[in-house]
Amino acid sequence: MNIPFIDLKSQYEIVKGQVQDNIDAVLKHGAYVMGPEIGELEKSLADYCGQKHALACSSGTDALLLALLSLEIKPGDAVLTTPFTFFATAEAIAFMGAVPVFVDIDPETFNISPEGLERTIAALKENNSSGIPLPSSGALSDLGHKVPEKLIPKAIISVDLFGLPCEYDLIEEIARKHDLKLIVDAAQSFGATYHGKSTCAIGHAACTSFFPAKPLGCYGDGGMCFTNDADIYSLMQSLRVHGQGRDRYENVRLGMNARMDTLQAAILLAKIKIFPRELEMRQKAAENYNSLLSSGNIVTPSIPDNMKSAWAQYSILAQDSEHRDAIFQKLKENNVPWAVYYVLPLHLQKSFAYLGYSQGDFPQCEEISRKIFSLPMHPYLEAEAQGKIARTVLSV
Repeated sequence: MNIPFIDLKSQYEIVKGQVQDNIDAVLKHGAYVMGPEIGELEKSLADYCGQKHALACSSGTDALLLALLSLEIKPGDAVLTTPFTFFATAEAIAFMGAVPVFVDIDPETFNISPEGLERTIAALKENNSSGIPLPSSGALSDLGHKVPEKLIPKAIISVDLFGLPCEYDLIEEIARKHDLKLIVDAAQSFGATYHGKSTCAIGHAACTSFFPAKPLGCYGDGGMCFTNDADIYSLMQSLRVHGQGRDRYENVRLGMNARMDTLQAAILLAKIKIFPRELEMRQKAAENYNSLLSSGNIVTPSIPDNMKSAWAQYSILAQDSEHRDAIFQKLKENNVPWAVYYVLPLHLQKSFAYLGYSQGDFPQCEEISRKIFSLPMHPYLEAEAQGKIARTVLSV
């Protein structure tokens, strides 16, 4: 039995007619950059998420950069985020010259801890790292950006890990209390909801990715920013195209080349039509996994009642690293793929060594990274395959 980790081939068999028609339409009109499909996609996804404005761009990483730029985050500003996420989240902060300030995670949801967030903000404002790990002042990043003597918190980037929303009632309250901008990194959670509200309709700006492996993915790179603020949206529009003013030859600010190409928008317009059904299928697959694995010596995902996950990944915890290695060996013997997100937390990555964090600073994150692994997850995962996967895991 061949079990793919993500099955894009089965999905393509369903959408290939519409995909080909949409691609043919682009080939006929020839507007390969910022063609009419871009605006159509932006309106479609803004309506889907309940936002006033959506801005298509070239990747999820560029979406984060556009959000940071549009919210006027400057070099030296402190931006709080989780160390348990894909590199791009903190990379975008550091690339701006701002300073990533890490906060440990909740051990059940794997998302940023609101309590830890409050404590870290307090430590920054008091300029007192006693008991709270903070970046080392005076250090230089690879790009030559210096960590200030006193860090001023300016923003939070929350991350909806594996498709599960963060605890946004608490996080938004903290952001309001301390006058911080909130950027939602919804790269894995497009389609997820918090109290019935799309994760892309939360915060000052929300960013998602259309990398092919995402719940809604294109056939290359792509991303999108969402906001209800007309001024932020207008600034993003300019920043997306080299700081454009009235036309392409007036540049009123330094910007980026962050446009989504029209072919990717055409592909996404075909795939959004089946996306609601695919979310239901992902939910069913996750529920089946939970049932099959409930009697085992592993920990299955915990989803609070007020949240719906997009199930970008199905991630479980082994008892320890030795138990996990034994499971990996058994999975390999049975030709079952797996993945580990994330092997090395961001505060221990070489590129962030200048921040001065060390092993033990974020114990929850570090503990989870030694136990966590992800099983195949996609809408077309058959019950028979899940049965084989579960039996293999539980046999250890």
